[in-house]
Amino acid sequence: MRKEQQILRQIFDAAIMAVAPDTALQRHLHVEKGKWLCSGERRWQLEGRRIFVFGAGKGVSPMAQAVEDLLGDSIEDGLVVVKYDHDLPLQRIRQVQAGHPVPDENGVLAARQILQMAAACTAQDLVLCLLTGGASALTPAPGTGMGLEDLQAVTQLLLSCGATIQELNAVRKHLSVFSGGQLARAVNGAQLCSVIVSDVVGDPLDVIASGPTAPDPTTFADCAEIIRRFNLENRLPAAVRQHLALGLDGKIPETPKPGDPLFERVDNILAATNRQALEAAAQAAEACGYEPCILTDRMTGEARVRAADLVAEAKVRQGHLDSSGRGICLLAGGETTVTITGKGKGGRNQEMALAAALELEGHTGICGLFAGTDGTDGPTDAAGGYAFADSVARMGGRSRAAEFLQANDSNSALTASGDLLWTGPTLTNVMDLSILLINL
Repeated sequence: MRKEQQILRQIFDAAIMAVAPDTALQRHLHVEKGKWLCSGERRWQLEGRRIFVFGAGKGVSPMAQAVEDLLGDSIEDGLVVVKYDHDLPLQRIRQVQAGHPVPDENGVLAARQILQMAAACTAQDLVLCLLTGGASALTPAPGTGMGLEDLQAVTQLLLSCGATIQELNAVRKHLSVFSGGQLARAVNGAQLCSVIVSDVVGDPLDVIASGPTAPDPTTFADCAEIIRRFNLENRLPAAVRQHLALGLDGKIPETPKPGDPLFERVDNILAATNRQALEAAAQAAEACGYEPCILTDRMTGEARVRAADLVAEAKVRQGHLDSSGRGICLLAGGETTVTITGKGKGGRNQEMALAAALELEGHTGICGLFAGTDGTDGPTDAAGGYAFADSVARMGGRSRAAEFLQANDSNSALTASGDLLWTGPTLTNVMDLSILLINL
């Protein structure tokens, strides 16, 4: 492994460690004198009350382990839902594995169990809710009269029409009995503390995991407008049309809104974010002798375009380096998208790496790493990929590399060049990181 590749991986690993869900939770929660659970100025009494733990997400197992270490036998009961093969051993909190990104019946049953446990809570109880990326898909909870296939059909319709994540979530929250603050409603006035790892640009609490413990500003009327805007009235499953109609008529309760008194007993703690990962990466870059520069933690847009933008910025900065100065490390985070027109395999980070490699062909002194913090990029087992000045040559030349990009076949391209990054499941998720090293 070349020196620059080692440094890129070292910086990436430091970022992942900084947003590990267990250490994030430990930074925010501690027990005082065996009597109080504390977070900053907030305190929750432990003595004389039942403690329940609910949660979901690709990184919820390490969070649940941390809670067990913190509270031990004080935990009355609990249930968390994790992606298949993302589980860790737990002692007091039960664990269910379910489908992600495509929800399955295991997720439906697990969400139902959590809601049943929540319904048994009282105002004297304390509930801890643990949420990381993937929680929404892992807890599908279709409303009355609907099935999992109805939720899947609506999601696919909205995605194919180009709906934004905000529009998609607004509809999904109103077809669910779990999302959009409804888990907070279900605990019957129990004291609720939710610890959250953000996988959404800007960290909006009502969007992360579809906001099961956060107020929902959207309404059934908003859903109806979204459906009209995309001309989906006649394409929705019959059960979905009926559910939305009942909601508009007030026969199904709205999701709880900002200002609802129930949230007076709810605390949502944002424990780990993309910004924290970038700051840790910056510290690691400095330790490696580079001058760090965080460009953004809100990077969105087409993956190949953003990759070209980052390389262009790197080339400009390289032009201002002199032999007496140290190198620069550019850092960006967020979540890009890929418009799929080909039949290849890859993910948004691998596509960024391929596009960056094309921009860097023959240009020495700049290299990059583009990776998902969860260790998975698209429908592959890779986390992302590297881009070097000679990557395109190792892919078979510029013409061949361009063909790979045209076919959205970044995985094959990076396999050919030996530039794939594999980490395995990291058990966290704060979106994606782009790391570029700039030397003379």
